[in-house]
Amino acid sequence: MFFRNIIHELREWAAQKDRKPLILRGARQVGKTTAVEIFSEEFDRTICLNMEKPEDSDIFNHNLPTAELIQAIHLTKNLAFSEGKTLLFIDEIQNSPRAVAQLRYFYESAKDLHVIAAGSLFEVMTGNDHPGFPVGRVRYLFMYPLTFEEFLRAAGEAQAVEYYHTVPLPDFAFPKLLKLFHKYALLGGMPEIIKMYVEKQEIAGLTPIYQGLLTSYADDVSKYASNPSMVQVIRHAIESAPLEAGRRIKFHGFGNSDYRAREMGQALKTLERAMLIYLLHPSTATEPPVRPDLRKSPRLQFLDTGLINYFAGLQGYFFKMGNLHSFYQGLLAEHIVGQELIATDMRTPKKPCFWVREKRQSVAEVTHPRYSCPVGTTENSPAIHCRVTHPPIFLSRRDN
Repeated sequence: MFFRNIIHELREWAAQKDRKPLILRGARQVGKTTAVEIFSEEFDRTICLNMEKPEDSDIFNHNLPTAELIQAIHLTKNLAFSEGKTLLFIDEIQNSPRAVAQLRYFYESAKDLHVIAAGSLFEVMTGNDHPGFPVGRVRYLFMYPLTFEEFLRAAGEAQAVEYYHTVPLPDFAFPKLLKLFHKYALLGGMPEIIKMYVEKQEIAGLTPIYQGLLTSYADDVSKYASNPSMVQVIRHAIESAPLEAGRRIKFHGFGNSDYRAREMGQALKTLERAMLIYLLHPSTATEPPVRPDLRKSPRLQFLDTGLINYFAGLQGYFFKMGNLHSFYQGLLAEHIVGQELIATDMRTPKKPCFWVREKRQSVAEVTHPRYSCPVGTTENSPAIHCRVTHPPIFLSRRDN
């Protein structure tokens, strides 16, 4: 168990006077439950419910008033009422629509209780248009794989973290930070992977974990599918997404398939709601408001770069090449930065938007982390293909 930056957000939420129940959203295995367990140490008492357990989910099936519901929870968990700050943690809440509906009543009738719910398939299983959805009565936070800073902390690199926040970065610190960043780009940010690597310090032993993560996502396909005919479509989408990550894609024939644009588009958007992928659409606007153009081909961002490396067989190149731009067409460098940009905002689900200029003999892209005015760019040569991010992190520059 290592510290995650989202705990700062949880502390800020807990200190609010007009505090709403909190829903912590994120893909499976990104560390939501562990983060809440760490945070729970700051409370006098924590009550944990898991909606995958029938004995826990059944508590919400009797339409009890809030006061009686809280008593039933204490009775089920064999807990006596006591003074002090209490945290109620409802895990896998997407499995109980009645528990989701109950969140509004916790806000209205039990404001002294700190309530956190977590769900990995929240939008897929419930949806904001569900009849009992507590619109306006809950707050959201979003959790992702470990960032580079979190990786440094987990690896015990306290001095590296200090220099990481030093601007400008001293020249003597750059080589070590670059070496650590390459290791992070290789491993990715899935907590179980980082935990095992920190303990064992070997890459080969991580293969079962990488495979297990991808297999578990594929096995969840029945939960994602809206009907039986979509099961194979979504399974294909899951298995193909790591190989297409970092590229602009078309829905029709995605992953060298015969699937039509409509069914594959539905499958990919379902995976996006499950926070396994992100479809990043470009914009051609040069003045605010900058809106993504949904008619143009999106770039596919996968959950984690480390999973891409494993699935695409790229891990060996990290030991042969010293530059992330020197293999796989430089896509990994762009992808890992995109992963960092998405993880910087834990309060909103907005995605990075990139500006494009697509004319004959003149192609340019600028990536911005949020929908706002793009950074200007100039091209010294019409044959230059340039990609830049803002905050200004140079990703790649190569002949078109």
